[in-house]
Amino acid sequence: MAAVTRVGIVGSGAAGLTAAIILADAGVDVEVLEKEDGPSPLGSGITLQGNALRIFRQLGIWEEIEAKGFAFSELGFRAPDPAGTVLSVVDDVRTGGADLPATLGMYRPDLADALRRRAAGAGVRISYGRKVKGVEQDAGSVTVITDDGERLAYDLLIGADGLHSAVRAALGISAEPEPTGMGIWRAFVERPADVVRTDLTYGGPCYIAGYCPTGKDSMYAYLVEDAQERRVEDGPQVMAELAAAYGGPWTEIRASLDHSARINYTRFTTHLVDGPWNRGRAVIIGDAAHSCPPTIAQGAALAVEDGAVLADLLTSRDTLDDSLWEAFTQRRLERARTVVRGSVQLGQWMLEGRMRDADVPGVIATVAAAVSIPA
Repeated sequence: MAAVTRVGIVGSGAAGLTAAIILADAGVDVEVLEKEDGPSPLGSGITLQGNALRIFRQLGIWEEIEAKGFAFSELGFRAPDPAGTVLSVVDDVRTGGADLPATLGMYRPDLADALRRRAAGAGVRISYGRKVKGVEQDAGSVTVITDDGERLAYDLLIGADGLHSAVRAALGISAEPEPTGMGIWRAFVERPADVVRTDLTYGGPCYIAGYCPTGKDSMYAYLVEDAQERRVEDGPQVMAELAAAYGGPWTEIRASLDHSARINYTRFTTHLVDGPWNRGRAVIIGDAAHSCPPTIAQGAALAVEDGAVLADLLTSRDTLDDSLWEAFTQRRLERARTVVRGSVQLGQWMLEGRMRDADVPGVIATVAAAVSIPA
């Protein structure tokens, strides 16, 4: 018997839907509250590391996302020169185990669609246009107050509602995402034939120029710069200008950076709720609990792990008590700290111009070793 019978989850991203699927498969009544009016057809690419793929295999959607995405197990490094000279190609760490690829790139809306359909098949209800205004609790239940005044009662509330989490604010948790000083342009474009893995270029006009294949014909390219005021409508011109210094596949990528390309700009943030992520019968996971620059590309995997670990504990115990929350904190907090700390450190070294003499391999190896252990 599970520790809860009725669960509300705020947010229909990967963390929330992962928890929802596992709970619903165990017979728990699950309702997901999503503030948007419906599924978004828009999005860029997403990089999923092996430890995320391991959980998607557990959910039974691995074969589907493997078919839609682009899997690879090497990582390339290029020089910031007009030829895009390949400096090295290394085997990437298979953090999900030897029988899974190290990395899968895919179109973000395709992943969201696979998770939503899997959740619906398990009996999860997704209610759109539901914005959280407040949260109240007593000894036996937690109540969500929506912006239209409706009151929804559950045994447990999971806040998986992202960086600017309404649940986190309603619970009085003060941690907030802080800017790190970097911003990133992302463009979802046609994949050149020679883009078969992620290649990273450090230096030149950007801190990082990189790309990730996401399917047979698609990829996303990204350029990391100092955070600044940018207009998305200027994206094609700005990205083309920044990318002009990089060769190799960037020559063909640059030709795709017109106004038909899907381009966005965001600023890197970091935060970590340092201590238990629950307050009574409500808990936050994913980006609501932690964020970091994508310098090690572990953000999505970490969020998915949060959902899976929480659901595992809830379905393997009879009581929602302090020992369950202690176990959740023990399994998640230090792991999240390792990823956040390492990701922020790499970004800081770039900002300080210290990448040449910094222990970059050591930081990456520390994070890889941590997340290679099943969550």
